[in-house]
Amino acid sequence: MGILSFLDKKAKPVVGLDISSTSVKLLELTRSGDRYRVEAYAVKPLPPNAVVEKNIADPAAVAEVIKALIKQSKCKSKFAAVAVAGSAVITKVIDMPADLNEDAMENQIIAESDQYIPFPLEEVLIDWEVRGVSPRNPEQVEVLLAACRRENVEVRQQVLAEAELAAEKVDIEVYCMERAFEMIAEQLEDQGGQVVAVVDIGASMTTLSVIVDGKTVYTREQLFGGKQLTEEIQRRYGLSREEAGLAKKQGGLPDDYEMEVLAPFKESVVQQVTRSLQFFFSASQYNDVDYIILAGGVASLEGLSGLIEEKIGTQTLVANPFARMSVSSRVNAVALANDAPSLMIVTGLAMRSFD
Repeated sequence: MGILSFLDKKAKPVVGLDISSTSVKLLELTRSGDRYRVEAYAVKPLPPNAVVEKNIADPAAVAEVIKALIKQSKCKSKFAAVAVAGSAVITKVIDMPADLNEDAMENQIIAESDQYIPFPLEEVLIDWEVRGVSPRNPEQVEVLLAACRRENVEVRQQVLAEAELAAEKVDIEVYCMERAFEMIAEQLEDQGGQVVAVVDIGASMTTLSVIVDGKTVYTREQLFGGKQLTEEIQRRYGLSREEAGLAKKQGGLPDDYEMEVLAPFKESVVQQVTRSLQFFFSASQYNDVDYIILAGGVASLEGLSGLIEEKIGTQTLVANPFARMSVSSRVNAVALANDAPSLMIVTGLAMRSFD
């Protein structure tokens, strides 16, 4: 259903590919009953500037990385699910008559879409999904309308084609996060009605998603990420980008690193999380959250979750969508556990196999 298949439910088994600003992450899942199993997983860094703020600038370079990942992980699927950033997509919830069939609803959406989309229709791809009965009128249904610039989708299709894969699904990052949150929600106490803030701190972008009863009620992106720590390590210790990134993960930096570089960066993270929550409170009916879930590569920094919990006063957990999944013997379980906080979006993509 739908014009683009952001939200299409009839899926072939897919491999999830999260193309971020610094790396590509691959994940393939299987499911037996309600139990998931990780069948393939790999992460590979991208060349500098191949992707800039989630826009693919060098499709050929990204395709080469994906080919290497497929070979490394021994993934068999030829169908992939990828995502576009929330900032690249316009979404709107509209009410429509409940008695319209699928074709009639699609025709009406296309006819009225220029009311909601500030771009010429030939420049965008549109999709939609019925989300249930409207709380405002029982004779109408809520419809989620999503529109994305055609070029953002087509460049991803091009990259996958060059990597000898078919783009079975093009999703939206915020809904990938929402889907992966199912794996986190079952780890929380007293799940009903809780307000959970998922803070995904990537290399250059921090995204706050607030989820209530399994649905995203608020999302906001801001420029801030682990790249700032890497750049400070480069500047202070005269290292290359690659050397700084490696040292950040593996250690071996001078004795003053913890106090002079890492501690101030952690304080900056706390400030960013605090600021993001304040924006949410000012824009919504809520004035508190029950949990903060840290995701993204920065979430793995030792002591960060405890510092945020101490400063903000809200229980803070590091995301691990694989806590209750089994893992294939051909997957590096240690590497998967270490990278788990940064794998929420690719987990949401891999879960599209089971819609």
